[in-house]
Parts: sequence; C-alpha cells; structure tokens
Amino acid sequence: MNETVFFAFKVITSALIITGASWLSGKKPILAGFLIALPLMSILAILFSYLQYRDMHKVNQFAGAIFAAVPLSLCFFIPFLLNRWLKMNFVMTFGAGLLFLAAAYFIHSWIFQPK
Repeated sequence: MNETVFFAFKVITSALIITGASWLSGKKPILAGFLIALPLMSILAILFSYLQYRDMHKVNQFAGAIFAAVPLSLCFFIPFLLNRWLKMNFVMTFGAGLLFLAAAYFIHSWIFQPK
C-alpha cells in the first residue's frame, strides 16, 4: 500500500473514532466514556505500527510503554474527580489535569530511560 494512502487511512480511521465518541458523549456520556476507555487507539496504533514497520521488537517495546503509561495517564482525571469539592472552573480543572499529565509523562520517561 502506498505510504500516503496508508497515512490517510490512519488519519481518517482515528478521526472517525474520536469524532464518533465526542458525538456520542452528548447523547450517551456513560457509553461514550466506556468506549473511550477501551484501548482502541492503542490497538490501532500497535496494528498500524506493525503493518508499517514489521518489527516485533519495536512493537513489544511500544506495547510495554503503553502498558506502563495507562495508569499514569489516569492522572489527568484527578482534578475532575476532585472538582466536586474544589469547585474550580473548566479551564482551571483542565489545566490542572494537563499539569498532572505532564508530571506523569516525566515519571514515564524516567521509568523507560536507557540504563
């Protein structure tokens, strides 16, 4: 498959999933949340990575990094969960979530730094 066509396929597939989930969040937020919690993007990224590079060693490393990042990425949601008591506006809550996520990224980088 042509690299440009493959790239376009990846972009369109990812965009449709994200767009569909954000649309669904207005109709059925609990179902949308469950669907987004599924590792759909990880599944697609692992599949696309293998199809593009055919390197199982890299795919295994990629999957391991995702596995470690999943619990760390949940740090983004902490301010939203605490907002019941903190009563911050959306911008502050979202910003705090991004700061927590940045801290989680540095922890992830530290875990996976070359030894």
